[in-house]
Amino acid sequence: MVKRTCRDEAGSVSALVVGLVMTFIACAGLAVDGGRMVAAKIHASDMAENAARTGAQALTGIRLGVPRIEPRSARRLASAYLSLMGTTGSVEASQQEVCVTIRESKEMTLLSLVGVSSKTVVATRCARAIQGGDR
Repeated sequence: MVKRTCRDEAGSVSALVVGLVMTFIACAGLAVDGGRMVAAKIHASDMAENAARTGAQALTGIRLGVPRIEPRSARRLASAYLSLMGTTGSVEASQQEVCVTIRESKEMTLLSLVGVSSKTVVATRCARAIQGGDR
């Protein structure tokens, strides 16, 4: 009969299990929270693009054949759109284009267990005034 004594390896399985559990949580967190970050980026991009398009509709000079954006009205329209949609952002406008930047902070669900509490996504979209054949 062979007698086994494994006193040197006491607790090594526990450390391995803890390491594996933390690895699985981190991987699941990357999948879940990563997906949420991609969705937040798409949402912010859509909001910024729609606000920029709304602002770019403040045109002058259409009858003269030289459409220009009226910057003050464009900023007001884009900001009103963002407010209507329940978000905030920065709006820049010139006679050629309107640019909207949106920042959204998202709380992490699973990644918060490994120390990542929140992440911020930023989306900037611009719209230009063009004439009917200027694509």
